[in-house]
Amino acid sequence: MRTFVFFKNFIQIALLICGIVLVGCAGNKNLEASVDNAHEDLPVGKRHFFWKVSDDNSSLWVLGSIHFADSSFYPLDSVIETAFANAEELAVEIDLSDDSTSNEVAAKMLQDGMLPKGTTLNSVLPRNLWNSLDSLCAAWNFPIVALQRLRPWFAATTLSAVAIQRAGIQAEYGIDAVLMDRAATEGKAIVGLETADDQVGALSGAGVGSTAGQSDSAGIYYLKTTLREIAGLDSMVTQMMRAWKTGNDSLLRVVMNEEFCDDREGGCETDSESEKKLKDDFENRIYTSRNAKMAESIATFLAEDRNVFVVVGAAHLALDEDNVIELLRRKGLKVQRF
Repeated sequence: MRTFVFFKNFIQIALLICGIVLVGCAGNKNLEASVDNAHEDLPVGKRHFFWKVSDDNSSLWVLGSIHFADSSFYPLDSVIETAFANAEELAVEIDLSDDSTSNEVAAKMLQDGMLPKGTTLNSVLPRNLWNSLDSLCAAWNFPIVALQRLRPWFAATTLSAVAIQRAGIQAEYGIDAVLMDRAATEGKAIVGLETADDQVGALSGAGVGSTAGQSDSAGIYYLKTTLREIAGLDSMVTQMMRAWKTGNDSLLRVVMNEEFCDDREGGCETDSESEKKLKDDFENRIYTSRNAKMAESIATFLAEDRNVFVVVGAAHLALDEDNVIELLRRKGLKVQRF
């Protein structure tokens, strides 16, 4: 499962102003008229991870984001630009443009992500996994000592952030980061769909009733799969970017579910039953439960007749039958794709 592409905003939250020209008001009305008559079943290459969601008397827009990108993603398509220009509010997974929120996220990650005093990562990990981690850090010239106090899930998240940076894509070009910066500049209200506890808890597994031991078991599996995936990162990033730019759901699903193997260890390992359960639990935390909350928030915006432009990770909108778009359809809302 390709999780680390979508959650590095915990590590990289710096934002850059990106100069993207907005469409003028007169043009907005004409485009909106054509949008209302658009067919939602557009062919791949002519559509985006972008939906208009409506109830009986109001509508809003939902855009799928890639949290890390590059300058080639901009400017965004005119239909996206116009919808953003007309919106009064921007809703994102979490509002990291707010210093208090970003500080809360950082504090929560340190609270949940540090091992107890006197415990080190090499004492928690299986020896073969530690050796693989040590080899990767040596190849990157990355000081493994920087990971020693981190719980396995936090070490995995940190490695993912470093890997993404090495691939040449950056958080400041992420779709949500760019739009948050623009919203702040233009005086649009920014609404967070989740709290620091929600986002960090999804990765750490430190929810109600969980224990540190359970969290570390899941984290070890997360770190193991992250090390596998890093081996195929360059190809994955290229295909992910292509999928987003062409609105290709099928390609996105292939990339997100592709299994990478470490040839040095003799190919792909088969997950044990306990690992399959850890994977299911992890996917439920990262996607299923969060998708339900996001869909509920979007339905509430519509019920309150709020003019909102919503941006969440593309995986939340396209990956399975419990994605946000499908959940909105089940609520009886009209959904059109553009």
